[in-house]
Amino acid sequence: MKTRRIGPFEVAALGLGCMNLSHAYGTPPEPAAAEALLLQALDAGITLFDTAALYGFGANESLVGRVLQAHRSRIVLCSKGGMTGQPVGAGGALQRVIDGRPASIQRDCEDSLRRLGTEVIDVYYLHRWDKSVPIEDSVGAMARLVEQGKVRALGLSEVGAATLKRAQAVHPIAALQTEYSLWTRNPEIAVLQACADSGTAFVAFSPVGRGFLCGAPLDAAAFAPKDIRRAMPRFEPAHAAANAALLPALAGLAAQAGCTPAQLALAWLLARGEHVIPIPGTTQAAHLQENLGALALTVPPAVMAALDALFAPGRISGARYNAQNEAEVDTERFAA
Repeated sequence: MKTRRIGPFEVAALGLGCMNLSHAYGTPPEPAAAEALLLQALDAGITLFDTAALYGFGANESLVGRVLQAHRSRIVLCSKGGMTGQPVGAGGALQRVIDGRPASIQRDCEDSLRRLGTEVIDVYYLHRWDKSVPIEDSVGAMARLVEQGKVRALGLSEVGAATLKRAQAVHPIAALQTEYSLWTRNPEIAVLQACADSGTAFVAFSPVGRGFLCGAPLDAAAFAPKDIRRAMPRFEPAHAAANAALLPALAGLAAQAGCTPAQLALAWLLARGEHVIPIPGTTQAAHLQENLGALALTVPPAVMAALDALFAPGRISGARYNAQNEAEVDTERFAA
């Protein structure tokens, strides 16, 4: 298994994003199937497992903790706070809340530790920067978690290069996580290089474009009612049709490389720098094995160049988030 570095840890070059075992893309798998997938990933050599307090409002952390607690010494366990499910209103129903105040970060971490069944989280991320709180204050609270022995290394999610620099002035940032794939290349504006310059691992989530880069056109009308892609502009009919027009060429390039479109998308990401660690998620063992096949690929330079041109930022139709979610992140954006 090829490996890469994240803070003080050496991990397999592909991690596992655990989100969709509990959250985001419609009805999650049955518990037994989710548990089996986690153990299959472990047996296949994956060592980095990425979860968050938000996913299933704690259910994903409980799942990961229940299944992997017995194998704790074999894995690098990553979770996130600062965006959680909190009771809101008279009914007390849980709603997604971004809260980066120091006391909230302390609370979130302690809640995560309990659900994960562990005494320490290896990499703990600020899931979203709460822009009402200086990043220095939030990272300062996270640094205190390191001092308390509850966290080993710190990470940030969905921030740009300038915010990373401010955070690093408070405490070393081992990892920065944001969306990065052939159809989401915003990190190339600044933060990807900023991570390389500072020795920060760049953890790429949604590396196969939320399923788009697997090669088959996606019909948003067929998505489950609670599938988060329903609110993403790229999956609206007009944008989806424009983007689907790129898929035949992607399939042709994958055929040239002797792999599937998803494997080619992952191999392209792995080639963007030794500090890049993709974390594809899946609910299916076959897709897990397919993803791992990307590690063995050697993609011809001509195919890489053709991919760069095919998925140049200006060729992708639609924003990756709707207006509300775009306002909540701090990532750089290409000019419209």
